[in-house]
Amino acid sequence: MFRSRRASLIQRLWRLRCTTPGPDDSHGPLKPAAHALFKKLKDAELESLLRAVESRGAGELGCVWVEPRGSKPGLPAPLLLCRLYRWPDLRHLHELKRLSCCRSPGGEGAVHCCNPHHFSRLATPETPPPPYCKISPFAVPLKWPNILDNKRKVWQDTSLSQHSLKDGAWCKLAYWEYRLRVGRLHPVHDDSVNIFSELPAGDGFCVAQLASRSRSQTVRRARAKIGQGLTLSREGGHVWAYNRGDHPVFISSPTLGLAVHKILPGYSVKAFDFERASGLEGWRDPDDGPCDTYTVRISFTKGWGPSYSRRFITSCPCWLEVLLNRHG
Repeated sequence: MFRSRRASLIQRLWRLRCTTPGPDDSHGPLKPAAHALFKKLKDAELESLLRAVESRGAGELGCVWVEPRGSKPGLPAPLLLCRLYRWPDLRHLHELKRLSCCRSPGGEGAVHCCNPHHFSRLATPETPPPPYCKISPFAVPLKWPNILDNKRKVWQDTSLSQHSLKDGAWCKLAYWEYRLRVGRLHPVHDDSVNIFSELPAGDGFCVAQLASRSRSQTVRRARAKIGQGLTLSREGGHVWAYNRGDHPVFISSPTLGLAVHKILPGYSVKAFDFERASGLEGWRDPDDGPCDTYTVRISFTKGWGPSYSRRFITSCPCWLEVLLNRHG
């Protein structure tokens, strides 16, 4: 007997669930809820959901619309599917943030999107690890003046480029490999931008297309790990960073405090707050000295600072500088 296409879609979706269940349950209790949700979805929505799950969110995927559950109790559809396909240990909806690419209006009683790749998990402040101690933190580098000279050169370029934010762009992106800036500044006019090395579909700032005459094997390996990279989005008076790759990214921002924050794959963080930045003129990083209050720095795969072996971001093989327009 031939299986219907709809039954085949549901079976494939169930097989693609995370192999490891959450700490408080197995996938057994989720199966009835998942199949009940699948039955509510139209064939086109099931196909969209399957494409999203199979591609792991790569490219520009549309919303998967579902009717509200009504008075019958149960897990909300986004929570159920995010637990099933992305984070088995997820407990509550408030741990999730809807991404800027999602067109769902939200709200109670409205048709809403349940595409699990239209959500990120909110990064929570972490306790920083103890300082890296291979070298004494009190030791003075032998080439300290040269390091300072190189650092001044880096941030001088940044301050000069800030004046070029007069073309309507809300930010410009500068890509660096160690102390060398590669390529031109990339202006961002849309509300969101993808920064990546490999993305099957979609557009944005592709660092793989930037040529460098002196690219080391270390840089090549680090750049290969960028993959789908991250998405920066301007939402109201904030800038959010979503790590859509397979490796951590590390973020330093004046409005996030002094620590370098590690953002795991699938997580989002509010990388910048314009209102808070307005009161931080003259901000100083204890390691890097005076910094532009409207600059966010992001390193791919490698952290820096007192908790890592790399003291400065200029020791990271691949990193990004986000130069923000003061007027948002």
